[in-house]
Amino acid sequence: MILRGLVFSLLMVAIQSCAVAPSEPNDPIGDGGSPRADGGVPDGGGSADGGTDDWGNGAISVDGRAIKAGGKAVQLKGVCWNPVGKGHDHPPRGDYAAFADKDIALMKAAGINVVRTYDTIRDTAVLDKLHAAGIRVIMSVYAYGGDPASRASEHVTALKDHPSILMWSLGNEWNYNGLYTNMSFNDSMARLNQIAAAIKSLDSKHPIATVYGELPSKATIEAMPDIDVWGLNMYRGITFGDAFTRWKDLSPKPMFVAEYGADAFNAKIPGYDPESQGKATHDLTQEILDHSTANKGGVCSGGTIFEWSDEWWKSGNPSQHDNGGTAPGGGPYPDGTFNEEWWGIVDVDRNTRPAYEALKSLYAP
Repeated sequence: MILRGLVFSLLMVAIQSCAVAPSEPNDPIGDGGSPRADGGVPDGGGSADGGTDDWGNGAISVDGRAIKAGGKAVQLKGVCWNPVGKGHDHPPRGDYAAFADKDIALMKAAGINVVRTYDTIRDTAVLDKLHAAGIRVIMSVYAYGGDPASRASEHVTALKDHPSILMWSLGNEWNYNGLYTNMSFNDSMARLNQIAAAIKSLDSKHPIATVYGELPSKATIEAMPDIDVWGLNMYRGITFGDAFTRWKDLSPKPMFVAEYGADAFNAKIPGYDPESQGKATHDLTQEILDHSTANKGGVCSGGTIFEWSDEWWKSGNPSQHDNGGTAPGGGPYPDGTFNEEWWGIVDVDRNTRPAYEALKSLYAP
């Protein structure tokens, strides 16, 4: 999201000034993690409990506007996942291991089949759990321009054979934040092109996505030939308006809505308003489904709603749930204000909100 990017960018600048790279506390290339003792990963697809999922055993590919698994077009029924507990800051990363069991169980119950990350999950125990639940990962491997371009290749080499991976993701609203280092637009694009080409040489089994704020120009799309899939972060209130029609004219490539939704605080009251968040979640997700590539003439491969759980670090004391946000002249329903600490479809304690139930009503089997 736009404001999330601005907050994150300021934090990155502060961290950089202290000469501490945000993705390298103790582990030089990722999430530390707990790899399997045998160094391997689980085989095949499907869920560990013998059930079925949306992915099967096949390779991930792009065919026209569709993202396919084993030759079958799939719909991304997703959520942005960045778990940060009370009293903790971010960066450097979410605490995936601490929240995995509870979060994944709730996600599976809601019919969620994909998570989008903002950091690279290098903990294969977490990835194993996602895979067992039938949940694939849109894995961020490069977002911060202060990292060397080779960092992405290191992540891809380490993770490309894990069956939880759906696709690699580069940048987050980089057209707004300059890869969180205020790089120019052209320099940011050149860096991502360099990284995408390197990934192509390492891995032919997974598409490469980039996440853009709103819709790119046709010239930008054409200038990034190694990007297979475009993720679009869009906050336009209770509808996406002409976004899907415009994308159809812009590009024949697959797209998904990489961020959308509403927060649970209403600045107009002002106060807690989970019902409005639930309405926005239902209406926007239904609109995504209506424009699905599963439908004739559809252009959208799905969405990853922002976001799974509240993050208390964003707007004040990370040990308390703060109000506050900005109204840039547009934005989420109903108040047009990005209330930064209230975006979860579950709260920080994992109590579900109406938004969770709205998503479940559309996604669960």
